[in-house]
Amino acid sequence: MSLRGIATLTYWAEDVAAAVAWYTELLGSGPRFTRPGPSGRPSYATFTVDGGTSLAIADLAFAPPGMTPGTGGAVGYWRVDDLEAVLDRLTAMGAKEYIPLTPHGPIVSVAVVDPFGNVLGISSDRHPAADFPSGGARRPG
Repeated sequence: MSLRGIATLTYWAEDVAAAVAWYTELLGSGPRFTRPGPSGRPSYATFTVDGGTSLAIADLAFAPPGMTPGTGGAVGYWRVDDLEAVLDRLTAMGAKEYIPLTPHGPIVSVAVVDPFGNVLGISSDRHPAADFPSGGARRPG
């Protein structure tokens, strides 16, 4: 297993649209992907930062159980090639699921808590559940 750098940092917001506007201004460009929630307003958006890292804004309503809003709510995701193999290894080493396997458009992610209480996220664009597997082409629906 090899961690290859941060793939996505997820920040939580009660008002995703306001957060997207704020980060659009900060970063100088809008999100590359958005997903509407039940109300039609954005519930998830991702920005590309520095050519490779993604900054995601997710609706606080979808935060993991037990997470309290406020400072420290970000989860860092390490980019991996074989998400299932890395997840199996982490679980075998005593990590417990924190955020279940979740597709986010072209990326699939999962987060675990290590035996020391740290949240470790992993993500891959090569997982079968991704809307756009590696190469960027949309799969036939």
